[in-house]
Amino acid sequence: MKRLAIIVAMLCLALPVVAKPKAEIKSQWRGVRVAYLGDSITDKRQVEKGQNETYWSYLEGILGIESFVYGISGHQWHQIPGQTDKLIKEHGQEVDAIMIFVGTNDYNANVPLGEWYSEEVVEVEVSGKKGAKSGVMAERKKRTILMDKNTVRGRINIAMSQLKHEYPTKQIILLTPIHRGDAFLSDRSIQPNELYANGVGEYIDAYVDVVKEAGNVWAVPVIDLNSICGLYPLEETNALYWRRATLGKSEKSGKKRIDRLHPNSAGHLRMAHALAYQLLGYPAKLD
Repeated sequence: MKRLAIIVAMLCLALPVVAKPKAEIKSQWRGVRVAYLGDSITDKRQVEKGQNETYWSYLEGILGIESFVYGISGHQWHQIPGQTDKLIKEHGQEVDAIMIFVGTNDYNANVPLGEWYSEEVVEVEVSGKKGAKSGVMAERKKRTILMDKNTVRGRINIAMSQLKHEYPTKQIILLTPIHRGDAFLSDRSIQPNELYANGVGEYIDAYVDVVKEAGNVWAVPVIDLNSICGLYPLEETNALYWRRATLGKSEKSGKKRIDRLHPNSAGHLRMAHALAYQLLGYPAKLD
């Protein structure tokens, strides 16, 4: 028995070692050209100035995306058409998908939410016999999409109408605004955290919900980054994710500063991972 055990052991040593397969995500987003429209959280100047990496720069490594970035600090929904105009001028149809990440500045600017549609009662043909000169008419409510630059819903309608017209065969994805902490950016830019309503009595939640509604109004996917990225600036232990998480003084001006509005590199990386796994569930190209 002892001799048999030795023989078996020698045979086992002679067998080839089979390596365990490595986990791999085969992404449909590799090499895809994505245009990013948005505000300061998307603004490429963050990377250019060496402040921190961004969610889209991380997505280049995670999913292999090629980035066309048009986000500008401070921009609101009514400025997305201008970003779109620049995209069209510089790249035309040479883009596969478009992501829009904006809305937090509309909240801070006290922009009313507004309505998606206006409504009226009109007569419309509802039935008719073949060959008849006229059919049966009835009164029906009819809605018309509101293009109102003074409300958030109206601004989204204007922006999405342009994008749907210019890019009918492209993937368009909306991202909801993320949570807001305190931001003392300058003497002229003091922004209380999300526990405070804005000047028209609305909380940031309402602006998040409007973006979700837009997905159904305009038939586009919405990624609820507000919930899935996990960034929560009101919790002290989340301080590691924000650009200036504690109250301090600027080296240049000596004035007090705090910024739990803009994620730092760690925060952007967390956003990127959340986005990456959501994007795997959507086609990258539609044409």
